[in-house]
Amino acid sequence: MRDVSPGEVLRQVRRADPVLLGAAVLVATLGFPVRLWRWRSLLRASDGAALPAVPLWHALAIGFMANNLLPLRTGEVIRGWVAARLTATGFTTALASLAAERIFDALLLVLLLVVAVPAARLPADLAVAGVPVTRMAAGGAVVGAVVLVAALAVLLFPLAFERLVRRLVPRAALADRLVALIEGARQGLAVLRSPGRTAAVTVQSLAFWLFNAASFWLAFLAFDIPVGFWAAVLLQSVLAFGIAIPSTPGFIGPFEAVIVAVLAIFAVPGDLAFSYAIAYHLLTFVPITLLGLLSLSRTSLGLGDLQRRAAA
Repeated sequence: MRDVSPGEVLRQVRRADPVLLGAAVLVATLGFPVRLWRWRSLLRASDGAALPAVPLWHALAIGFMANNLLPLRTGEVIRGWVAARLTATGFTTALASLAAERIFDALLLVLLLVVAVPAARLPADLAVAGVPVTRMAAGGAVVGAVVLVAALAVLLFPLAFERLVRRLVPRAALADRLVALIEGARQGLAVLRSPGRTAAVTVQSLAFWLFNAASFWLAFLAFDIPVGFWAAVLLQSVLAFGIAIPSTPGFIGPFEAVIVAVLAIFAVPGDLAFSYAIAYHLLTFVPITLLGLLSLSRTSLGLGDLQRRAAA
């Protein structure tokens, strides 16, 4: 908030179009059912059958609520734990499905970032907060590729990994536990074994991120920020990488900083950019948090269970 006038921020928020801003929040919130659609393709029962949608929705909503209220992206672990509690799947398998989700996200966001820079008519040497976008895209691609190769190795060579674990870990009980973790990870990454399911998840991931970009674009219109849809695609791609490192509850601070830095590229004044960022963040924060609390009330779990899981 350096050099940002609180009075000017309040003025900008008040003059924003409430209908367009409401539409942006609605579209952002409807992105969560799209996430559920994709997660049901990634996380399956041991026999390959699709898991019921309602328990997985509860797990997803509770996980994102926890991300908003707890630091260090704790909601990711809680999401996997709730899914394991409410469905016929293991905790490790659920976490592995979330890892697969992140692989698809990283690779697709890199692709969208590479497309968005020329589509938004920005220079090829564009930098955000001093970091070249090309380096950001390359880093994301490398991380995504390394994780993908590691996941495929675990999936394709389970016996080799089991032998390696038993050779390196002298204690039989610990080795058995690690082998069980590897087996759970294999089940959660099984989507990578099927070209059809991999293609389906790729399409679902693309649908989600384009849907999500539409919410940023609608909020641009609400604040009369004169940038197009591809600027929204660029913004969300950079933002996803910018808040990837575990930080504050709800990513408060990093979220706004990335948006202000990206909009500075388009010569959007700092007051207006921060007004957009804080309004969008706050208004999209509320619905999924309330939906998560509602889901929590519909299960046998409580806030104390989540806090104990987060501390474990």
